[in-house]
Amino acid sequence: MDRSCLMSDSKPRNPKRGPSTPQAALDALLAEPAGGPIRRALWLEQLDLRLRPHLPPSLAAHARLANYERGRLVFVVDAPVWRAKLRLAAPELLDAARSVGLDAAELIVKTTTPTTASPQSDRKAKPISATALLALQAALALLKDPDSAGS
Repeated sequence: MDRSCLMSDSKPRNPKRGPSTPQAALDALLAEPAGGPIRRALWLEQLDLRLRPHLPPSLAAHARLANYERGRLVFVVDAPVWRAKLRLAAPELLDAARSVGLDAAELIVKTTTPTTASPQSDRKAKPISATALLALQAALALLKDPDSAGS
């Protein structure tokens, strides 16, 4: 077995490339081809930060840029009332998007649905059968007095 692969990287593997240097974690994440979605998310975040000051202050905390594609700005809001307010602010927001170099022609506003508990928590509890109740009581009795298991 070649033990050189088990040794540390103190020597360069390819003398033409020179010694290897550690690559920053973010640089590794952004490397092609897997870095495309991450770069897009970072770009959308920066775009959101540039457009947010153009929103009414009361609305800014409830709206977030979700996407920009083919001239459409897509915002997500957390309640229908904010959807209506954002649609009223659409002309100013589209102008702001154009001022940062986007060819924005349309504003789409979507409302998120509130997070609810799991569907199982909405179900009513079924009554326990008599046999299951006796088994549960016996198990609880064993927990209280483990010495009674042999009797």
